[in-house]
Amino acid sequence: MARMHSRKKGKHGSKKPAKKTAPSWIRYKPKEVELLIAKLSKDGKTTSQIGMILRDVYGIPNALALCGKSISAVLKEKNLSAEVPEDMISLFKKVAALRKHIEANKHDQTSKRGLLLTQSKINRLTKYYKRTGRIPENWKFDATRSGFFSE
Repeated sequence: MARMHSRKKGKHGSKKPAKKTAPSWIRYKPKEVELLIAKLSKDGKTTSQIGMILRDVYGIPNALALCGKSISAVLKEKNLSAEVPEDMISLFKKVAALRKHIEANKHDQTSKRGLLLTQSKINRLTKYYKRTGRIPENWKFDATRSGFFSE
């Protein structure tokens, strides 16, 4: 896959197995996994953190293969999904860190460009999420406060 803001082609990543069935050695039932997902979400974990915990602690390699639905679908079904998608929140944190860095290092042009690229990425994601209905139409990103609000 090509990189967004550079002219590089990127590297190949690891691929998931083509077989979409759950391995026979998993001792958890789908309902137990859904309850684990709900419990971890109530503890404040994000969807990617839940997936890593299921993999590393509980030995569940793929919740989708076991439950028949993704972690985010399970959370949406139980009304535990976040109001703003996880990738947007991580970009907000990145913008906040870049702003803090630029305040201390005013002449760092590379970081200023990184801030512009990150804000552009947030704007593109905002248009996509508004179109798909994941965030409300009146939702806006305020770059000066490096946060979000709905009018």
